Amino acid sequence: MSNYPLSTNTWDVNELDAIQSVIDSDDYTMGKNVAQFETDFGKFINRKFCLMVSSGSAANLISIASFFYTKNPMLKKGDEVIVPAVSWSTTYFPLQQFGLKLKFVDIDLNTLNYDLNALNSAITNKTKMIVVVNLLGNPNDFDVINKIIKDKNIFIFEDNCESLGAEYKGKKTGTFGVIGTFSTYFSHHISTMEGGFVTTDNKEIYHILLSLRAHGWTRNLPKKNFVANKSDDWFEESFRFVLPGYNVRPIEICGAIGVKQLAKTPYFLKKRRENAELFVKLFKDHPNYLIQKNIDKSSWFGFSLIIKQDSNVKRKKIIDILQKNKVECRPIVTGNFVRNEVMKYFDYEVHEELKNANYLHDNGFFVGNSHKNLTKNINLLKDILS
Repeated sequence: MSNYPLSTNTWDVNELDAIQSVIDSDDYTMGKNVAQFETDFGKFINRKFCLMVSSGSAANLISIASFFYTKNPMLKKGDEVIVPAVSWSTTYFPLQQFGLKLKFVDIDLNTLNYDLNALNSAITNKTKMIVVVNLLGNPNDFDVINKIIKDKNIFIFEDNCESLGAEYKGKKTGTFGVIGTFSTYFSHHISTMEGGFVTTDNKEIYHILLSLRAHGWTRNLPKKNFVANKSDDWFEESFRFVLPGYNVRPIEICGAIGVKQLAKTPYFLKKRRENAELFVKLFKDHPNYLIQKNIDKSSWFGFSLIIKQDSNVKRKKIIDILQKNKVECRPIVTGNFVRNEVMKYFDYEVHEELKNANYLHDNGFFVGNSHKNLTKNINLLKDILS
């Protein structure tokens, strides 16, 4: 049994009852529960259109695809896209799969988001999109990013899979880009077993996403839409395919769970932030570790620790000690993603050097956060690392 788990179960009898209600209905494929979750999610984040999918990775996939199928394509093969050097693998994979050229930019060791000076200098007249990742719950400085791209033909895609409920100047993250994506996987802020969301205020993109989510067919589209207007012949429209789509639909059980989970989200966020207050109090002036600097109102996915450059501490020894004391830990996301073997399949370049991403890769780790009171766990961590 773990003394400090990476994540904890957020379910109770309400979620179990929701699962049973779907079983009793004998209606398992995407339906009314998913639709209700989408409606509730839109109200929670204040976004016009919300589409549930089977995972956060699937959300990223159909989001990138949608930019290729607008009437005036927002992206085309070979376009330059700027990405942070630290994020999850499926932030990058859809970009590679659609033939985009990635430009990797260094991160800030304090925020773990973009090094904003590096981002500014990375932009060229070839840049079409910036992928903004709110890492471990921490919002980016969107004022600075929007200032950087002002009067440039560049748009933002926002990967918010680790940051449900985070805010920047009173606005929820996941709503700053043309599209924002979310994950509802087990270890995240809310859990629907597997699941994710694509959110946008762009109606054309929403219609494209509706088709891409389910095979590229017209069945889930309104009669008049931005993809392909539908006839009155229901039989023909049953299997009419207009886009090269996927099957990334969620199931009703996940939708039903999601409705219950979302209702608890304010409480979950409150408890995560209370845990974070203690973590910051205990570690903000630690002689050996650098912790993540909160830009505005983080939702604190987890707690990162990076060994300071003037410290004699070695990560391998610390990880061994944590394991011995049954404290679960992981690398900070993927570390510097460019150091993975999979890069041989990418068309990419590195802007300047990834000094901070490399340092994080070699000297960083993170421990978990959850909706439960972690006072005992965080104090244990402090004692172990003292």
